[in-house]
Amino acid sequence: MSARAMIAVDVGGTFTDVVAIREGKIETAKVSTSYTSVCQPVLDGAQLLGVDDAIVFNHASTHGLNAVITRRLPKVAFLTTEGHRDMLDIGRVWRPSESLLDPNWRRSFGDAARPLVPRYLRRGVRERTLADGTALFELDEGQARAQLEVLKKCDVEGVAICLLNSYVSPVHEIRLRELVYEVLGADIACSISSEVSPLAKEYPRASTTVIDAFMKIIYRDYTSELQTGLTDLGFDGELNFADCAATLVPVDRAMEFPYRIVFSGPSAGTVASAHFGAMIGQDQLLCADIGGTSCDISVVTGGRPTVNTSFELEHDLIVNALANDITAIAAGGGSLVTIGPTGELRVGPTSAGSDPGPACYGRGGTQPTTTDICVMIGIIEPGEFAGGEVHINRDLSRQAFEGLDTEFSLAQRVRYAYEMAVNNISEGLFNVAIKHGVDPRDFSVVAYGAAGPMLLPATMDTLHCKQVIVPPHPGLFSALGLLSADQVFTVNRSSYTILSADAAEHINAIFAEMEAEMLAGLDASVAVTFERTFDGHLVGQSWDTPFVPVPDGALDAGSISEMIAAFHDTYEERSGNRFEQVAVEGVTFRINAILDTPKVEYPALAARTGDALAPVRQTTIRYLGDLAVNDGEQIASVYDRDDLRAGDVIEGPAIISERLSTTFISSGQVASVGPFGELIITKE
Repeated sequence: MSARAMIAVDVGGTFTDVVAIREGKIETAKVSTSYTSVCQPVLDGAQLLGVDDAIVFNHASTHGLNAVITRRLPKVAFLTTEGHRDMLDIGRVWRPSESLLDPNWRRSFGDAARPLVPRYLRRGVRERTLADGTALFELDEGQARAQLEVLKKCDVEGVAICLLNSYVSPVHEIRLRELVYEVLGADIACSISSEVSPLAKEYPRASTTVIDAFMKIIYRDYTSELQTGLTDLGFDGELNFADCAATLVPVDRAMEFPYRIVFSGPSAGTVASAHFGAMIGQDQLLCADIGGTSCDISVVTGGRPTVNTSFELEHDLIVNALANDITAIAAGGGSLVTIGPTGELRVGPTSAGSDPGPACYGRGGTQPTTTDICVMIGIIEPGEFAGGEVHINRDLSRQAFEGLDTEFSLAQRVRYAYEMAVNNISEGLFNVAIKHGVDPRDFSVVAYGAAGPMLLPATMDTLHCKQVIVPPHPGLFSALGLLSADQVFTVNRSSYTILSADAAEHINAIFAEMEAEMLAGLDASVAVTFERTFDGHLVGQSWDTPFVPVPDGALDAGSISEMIAAFHDTYEERSGNRFEQVAVEGVTFRINAILDTPKVEYPALAARTGDALAPVRQTTIRYLGDLAVNDGEQIASVYDRDDLRAGDVIEGPAIISERLSTTFISSGQVASVGPFGELIITKE
């Protein structure tokens, strides 16, 4: 009997990518994303590849993120300690650096802009728990019921509850949830912060709980429709959702706290890059996923993605979830080419999106985009784009460029727009590298997404990276990342504790409670690896240093000394300073349970025998040479990626075509084919 297949789906803003691993072969499909019926493209892609023989179906989506950004949200109420209902409007009182001196700046989710929860749905209840967990005022149930009666008249669909210091003592939140069910009905979505995010600092805990309440409602119908549709297609395996770190969570567990899956798609590409990098011996990577609307950039150091303990959906809109550090810049295939108020040429940040899309698609778009740039240059050839499934009309691209209100010639418009598009991406990569304190010259850029291989090799002239790696199936690489990830379960607790010998008993109790909770939800027959870490700071600091390792087993005075030494080592590695004379305070203690999961194995590519590699044809590249000579025309060789063999070498200018992506090798660059079919692009 043959091994059962593995299926993964990555729902993006423009396309839904589907991959299947079946009998050692990788099968792919790409379906246009729908905003009116988000689940249908997933089922369409599943039907194209077949799921009746699949053992797992791994799913990642930006569905929840899109709902937050567009404010297409259900009506959710927020209950908190009386006098604190405006914490969702105030946030952390931080401004973005570019708006520090702007008197007109407003927080995007504040009451003066587009609040997630309008002020009339934010209600205060009388109670107060102190920082040590004792009750200063008990919950006033009569007043709480009165507030819930108001919410009942408002027809709310869900309730988020975040009371002060509830991460220390959840008693009041638990009772308030019982009152919610009594007054509003047992079927209402209700999230309490002491279960969703039992961590210190009330605003991040509150915003996370609100997002969780939204996601419970948004994903409830979506998950039900997805499970029903997959069952109808014959699927009887395990359905997993990817979380914000692209680790896998069984669907039932994911729906308990769905805030963790609000932003899962971009993280999968980072995991895919780390997994593939390990296969080819590359562990220092700048990962760049260029799709239709954005370029998502992340860093892999030492073979591991950079993970944060929280992330922002919008500026200061925090979610307390482990997440791969992803920086998105507005530079994708749909980025619009426009003329600014002083006549300057611009590329981005606005995008044509999937509707109407680039002008060359012929769907009503009249403004040129980055895709139209590549069509005009000749990188994208009509009839070859997306395997011929998307019709490309170069005349429409030309009309769009000619319609720009500028004195530049057509050749100049295309050439300058191309250089600006490449520079925007290069600058984004450089800024992310500097942010992480790494030198781009020591890192390889992994180019994926439909537009990544087309644009990223050109960044080598300004970024000065070591090389650009184009992995197999770059247009669906993020989806392959879902088949490169482990199942991971995480439990964490906040408890401000000075690390000293007499703290061992208290910390042991915290870990024992978390381990018991973790084991209760795991299959005892499955092999599990546990990782224990803590987030801490020097006494007096506000900022925490995360992911400090904790020794296994019962902790004693010696173990606490190891934790203190590990903190100073981690702190020095991150900041360059060491202050051993200052006491260390543990803030959040964490356990990860890692279940070994079957992963994609890329088949080795055979070396060439017989005839040497020959291009399938020649084509003309326009506007990239000397514009004074034939509008900068160059002759480029075109290769079919399926014809390549390990060890092949291709000199630029050249185009390597495949069904869902195009790689462009500029003049002065060389591409060599690696053992798994990856393209390694370097400068001559």
